[in-house]
Amino acid sequence: MYVHWHRRDLRVEDNRALSSSDPVLPVFVFDEEVLFHAAPPRVSFMLSALDSLRDEYRERGGNLLFLRGDPREEIPRIATRCDAECVVWNRDYSGLAKARDADVRDVLADAGIERRAYHDALLHTPGTITTNQGDYYSVYTYFWKKWRDREKDAPFDAPDEIVVPDEVAEDGIEIPTLADLGFEEPEGTIPPAGTEAARDLLSKFCERDAYRYDEARDYPAREATSRLSPHLKFGTVGIRDVWKTTERAKNDAGNEDEAESVEEFQGQLAWREFYAHVLDDDPSVVVENYKDYRYDIAWRDDPDGVQAWKDGETGYPIVDAGMRQLREEAWVHNRVRMIVASFLTKDLLVDWREGYDWYRRKLVDHDTANDNGGWQWAGSTGTDAQPYFRIFNPMTQGERFDSDAEYIKRFVPELSDVPPEKVHEWTELDPDEREDLAPEYPAPIVDHSERREMAITMFENARG
Repeated sequence: MYVHWHRRDLRVEDNRALSSSDPVLPVFVFDEEVLFHAAPPRVSFMLSALDSLRDEYRERGGNLLFLRGDPREEIPRIATRCDAECVVWNRDYSGLAKARDADVRDVLADAGIERRAYHDALLHTPGTITTNQGDYYSVYTYFWKKWRDREKDAPFDAPDEIVVPDEVAEDGIEIPTLADLGFEEPEGTIPPAGTEAARDLLSKFCERDAYRYDEARDYPAREATSRLSPHLKFGTVGIRDVWKTTERAKNDAGNEDEAESVEEFQGQLAWREFYAHVLDDDPSVVVENYKDYRYDIAWRDDPDGVQAWKDGETGYPIVDAGMRQLREEAWVHNRVRMIVASFLTKDLLVDWREGYDWYRRKLVDHDTANDNGGWQWAGSTGTDAQPYFRIFNPMTQGERFDSDAEYIKRFVPELSDVPPEKVHEWTELDPDEREDLAPEYPAPIVDHSERREMAITMFENARG
């Protein structure tokens, strides 16, 4: 018998470390150190996913053992108690996870228990897609070309036998509530969790939206994205399952444009892996700029501006819609994520780390590698980053990607009766006209043109 330690792989099928013909005891540990960095939306989703995972095990004649404490103590203890031959888990790539896993390996080694860790969350293991010199890529385009052409593994089978021996069953706990873990109820609506919900999303996406993804994905009102991000975060669906399903959709495409659209979505899977490889290579990117500047970037301290940004009260409609979507859904459309991140870093001139931290606290799909990569891209400090002199104009972005203001009005009801053209001219309107059109909606808190010039100067000074 072996112990499988679940972490960010909350599924039974297509789970590399779990695939075995030997009896397996599945375990999940509520790790206090991990919970310290968590937030209500993700913990709520995780608890629901764990409930679903336990049901899956029970349907297969087994169960899922829940523990709470330090995995350095709990995993060796339960493995010793049930006389397990081996403990297995799937790797994570953050600095915290690497340090924890190294400690668990050492304790298991001291106890004479075999331990094996697998690469499961990605289609291609960090360190396997490199430059000709053997370095990790810092430019996505080159990474994508190799990633795309590499052979992908098929999904893995589920284990044959799941067991929870009587001698350890009494050590388990019931699934705790949010309150038990010290969290309040999340502010936003949390989507359904579990493998069934993930596969339903994937199936529906590949039936229709995958074929229009390329032309529709940047328009938030069209709802043309997969919404799989929280499921990929917690591993309620296997990445090989996702790849296989999208490959089938590409092969079933009615024409070349549809096939290329599916491949565009697969490119987003590659972006996810690109950032995971970057994090694996350099865990310090979570707190440090990836890109070096000669001098420190002179980010501004602007608590009032940051608060207006958080509240969706900046007077820039597309920015405010995105920040309110974050509050209401614990999720934000990707195009809008780029817009609001650009506004914080280039219009408010505030350090990307403030935005990253706020999103970490509010997103249901927060992923350390992916979110850090996105924020550093917007802040012109990351890998393959947006050049500092190419700055999103939030009004132009709103007009281009939400021309009818449908998305904006969904989340900014103060503008519901304002004609779309006036919504997209909001920052240029006379104050009296703004007052007449939407008295409850704020005037812009900054002048974009002025801040654009300030941002360019700020980065040029940092470059020296």
